[in-house]
Amino acid sequence: MAQTNINIRMDTQLKKQFEDFCSNVGLTMSTAFNIFAKTSVRQQKIPFEITAITDTFYSESNMRFLFEGIRQLDAGKGIEHDIIEADD
Repeated sequence: MAQTNINIRMDTQLKKQFEDFCSNVGLTMSTAFNIFAKTSVRQQKIPFEITAITDTFYSESNMRFLFEGIRQLDAGKGIEHDIIEADD
């Protein structure tokens, strides 16, 4: 299969972080970008959600944490506390 080179611009720190991530999961940056490209073409979409929402309260990990706390409270475990309003 014929191959071609592409060039992209990226923040230096982001590149280093991405290289470290790829290394940690056993990939090269080239392989990671190829996986992204192939998945995008196959699914005909960006293979992850792109959003302008930056509120980490609604992050997947925080929502799991909150739902687990609710489940434990519903099971009679844990202690409920009153909300204390802070004075401005």
